[in-house]
Amino acid sequence: MNIAVVGAQWGDEGKGKLIDILSQDSDITVRYQGGNNAGHTVVVGEEEYIFHLLPSAILHNDKVCVIANGVVIDPQALICEIEELEKRNIKVTPRRLKISGHAHVVMPYHRILDRLRESKRKNKIGTTGRGIGPCYADKVTRCGIRTIDLLNFRILKSKLEDNVKEKNEIFYKVYGHHDFSFGDILKEYLRYGKKIGQYICDTALYLNEASNKRKSILFEGAQGTFLDIDFGTYPFVTSSNSIVGGVCSGSGIPPMKIDKVIAVVKAYTTRVGEGPFPTEFTTSLGEEIRTKGNEFGATTGRPRRCGWFDSVLVRYAVIINGASELAIMKLDVLDDLEKIKICTAYRYKGKIYRDFPLDFEVISEAKPMYEEMQGWQIPTHGIRRYNKLPVNARRYIERLESLLKVKVKYISIGSERDELIIR
Repeated sequence: MNIAVVGAQWGDEGKGKLIDILSQDSDITVRYQGGNNAGHTVVVGEEEYIFHLLPSAILHNDKVCVIANGVVIDPQALICEIEELEKRNIKVTPRRLKISGHAHVVMPYHRILDRLRESKRKNKIGTTGRGIGPCYADKVTRCGIRTIDLLNFRILKSKLEDNVKEKNEIFYKVYGHHDFSFGDILKEYLRYGKKIGQYICDTALYLNEASNKRKSILFEGAQGTFLDIDFGTYPFVTSSNSIVGGVCSGSGIPPMKIDKVIAVVKAYTTRVGEGPFPTEFTTSLGEEIRTKGNEFGATTGRPRRCGWFDSVLVRYAVIINGASELAIMKLDVLDDLEKIKICTAYRYKGKIYRDFPLDFEVISEAKPMYEEMQGWQIPTHGIRRYNKLPVNARRYIERLESLLKVKVKYISIGSERDELIIR
């Protein structure tokens, strides 16, 4: 079976843990969009692993991991990630890691442009400054450099000459930034090509052949639905399609080969960076949840904004992703609360919105309408069966099922790999 796992909020939903568990029963795990602006954290015993580009299934020795064409790759970051794993005795061989030759490459000028552009903006986007957006922009304007180009001196030299000439003029005239050295970048990226060349192949062909042989494939989403470039809270979004539709364009797998979509949410809501957030806490509860849930970005370390569960938001994500199952993560973070709220609609200028609004002003200014439920105030750590959860915890989950019109299959009650209830 081929399964896609997508975030149904603003990213950081806990997809890494679920993917780590599901990948045990999958032959291949595929990352299909985003770059090293995303992060998955996986806890195994006393060890914590943070992944930015590599699928977390790399922790399983008998699994194949694919970084597909929809990903933009910073080769320096990727090499560091591979080397860090190998220091911890996890071998990353060409049999276990395959990188699409069509994946675009993050260049030094992409990272610099990302930061310079953000510094000039009156309304900050909240970019990680990793160069992801500018790299995707070059891809769309057809001047990007792909991983396969790092293995061909003539192609890389030709593309880079054009790019550096253009970028230097723009950077100097618009930002007053010094020139980039063509020779230094060429040497640096040829070195990267030698290091990652052994992994580069036609991953679309590989994945379709594997699917035809009945191999099971797990597609690992980065970020979340409301950071999607088309369906997110634009412009406070990422630069790729993080919804399930991105699987096909980002990996070369046709839609009919995706058998199941699992949407992942937290039992509450978080968001990193700028942008609208209707259910954001305005009291000290935000700091309490942030501390208990360790809500700090795996990639940047930035504190995450926290708020109540937003069923308007998540229901829209369930619809556009075609999710057939839901995973609720970090239920245990709510264990101590006497009362818990669920947003069931928005109100703006006297109008009630039960569907997620298109108008940015409405999303930004609307007031959430809440349904209040009794908390359970009983620790859920150590529970492994659904019927052993506190009654009010089950009522909360079942109310979410009713509002979202999708079954909750997985419930996480801690950060450890085995702290998961499967219904």
